[in-house]
Amino acid sequence: MIYLNCDYNEGAHPKVIENIIKANSTQEFGYGYDSYSAHAKELIKKAIKRPDAQVHFMVSGTPTNVTFISHVLRPYETEICTQTGHINVHESGSVEARGHKVTTVISKDGKIYPDQIQEIMEEITYEPSCHLVIPKMVYLTIPTELGTMYTKSELEAIYKKCQDLDLYLYVDGARLGYGLTSEGCDLSLETIANNCDAFYIGGTKCGALCGEAIVLLRDEFEANFLNSVKQAGQLLAKGRLLGSQFEALFTNNLYFDICKNANRLAIKVRDALEAKGIEFDVHSNTNQQFPILPNSFVEQVKDEFAFEFVKKIDQDHTCYRICTSWATKEENIDKLIEKINELL
Repeated sequence: MIYLNCDYNEGAHPKVIENIIKANSTQEFGYGYDSYSAHAKELIKKAIKRPDAQVHFMVSGTPTNVTFISHVLRPYETEICTQTGHINVHESGSVEARGHKVTTVISKDGKIYPDQIQEIMEEITYEPSCHLVIPKMVYLTIPTELGTMYTKSELEAIYKKCQDLDLYLYVDGARLGYGLTSEGCDLSLETIANNCDAFYIGGTKCGALCGEAIVLLRDEFEANFLNSVKQAGQLLAKGRLLGSQFEALFTNNLYFDICKNANRLAIKVRDALEAKGIEFDVHSNTNQQFPILPNSFVEQVKDEFAFEFVKKIDQDHTCYRICTSWATKEENIDKLIEKINELL
């Protein structure tokens, strides 16, 4: 079986494993105060060109989101995101379980826009705000859950709107490596770091065994943040497990070099499907593609290839996610394209 349903089916890049093994043989301080984590933090701050940033390593995406949001917001405050946002759809209600309502806006392309943020804020002026949750944060993902990308000007406009409305902007970067290496992308780590209040760099989906690096860009976020991390069960005694991985990923551009592979192979599949007249639910230049496939085709290849169900389109067609990763093999993509050319 060839799994193309997600980008975390493989383990970790060999250089990441090598660095974990290296870290395994030394004595280090615990809870993220080891030399590997310290060096990784410096590498990240250099990459984003923000020496004032605070960097912390956490195990995976959902607890990173939940921990940060619950640390920053008051109990009556809410975060705004699209209806497809990960915190709204794929985190089992974790943010709301910690006491923060998720306020959503409708988006066809997975992106949130300044006018939508403005509209939400205007709604709380219609009656005394003591009866309502108060928006305090905008949450977005780069790339989005639909594989789409924000442009530099779009991100700048969103951040400007957030500043005007006294809202924090938090960027979920679970697939950031794929987004920043995608065709047509005019964003960079530096641009993101200068146009939000906090973001995280995804490792789990981008070559690490596990781990995300959250970057805090406001001094007030840092105060007692590790206490919140500890309460969330995310403060590893052997913090080197995470630090050593990011040290490897941010040495010699490894993080971005390996993510390019996923995008290239995803576009190869997209082009093959488009050549057969297949339509897509949304246009994406990243490692996630969302073709609308005939059910008959999926039935014929289901014993060889695994795709992720997204939604039923009609009686005969279904939208699936085809997702490549840093470790996807070209030979497996070529096998899929052979089936596309044969059966479609």
